[in-house]
Amino acid sequence: MEYTSQMTNRLKRIDGQIRGIIHMMEQGEDCRSVVTQMTAARSAMDRALGLVIGKNLESCLRQQIENGEGSAESIINEAVQMLVKSR
Repeated sequence: MEYTSQMTNRLKRIDGQIRGIIHMMEQGEDCRSVVTQMTAARSAMDRALGLVIGKNLESCLRQQIENGEGSAESIINEAVQMLVKSR
């Protein structure tokens, strides 16, 4: 599986957002502002997840099938379950 610099850069930005949220909480910022930033971080994480899945899911599935690690149906079901758990 290939992880691009675009993927890691997105996660680094999310890391910065999380650190900013923690700082806001430590400083006693308004709850609405904290929740707004938490929602933004969650959305950013969802977009990063979509990017990783979009770029790598097909190749991962093909590799598992070629390695005999399950049927296409079972592998697709596993991938769907991973996505459902992330929500």
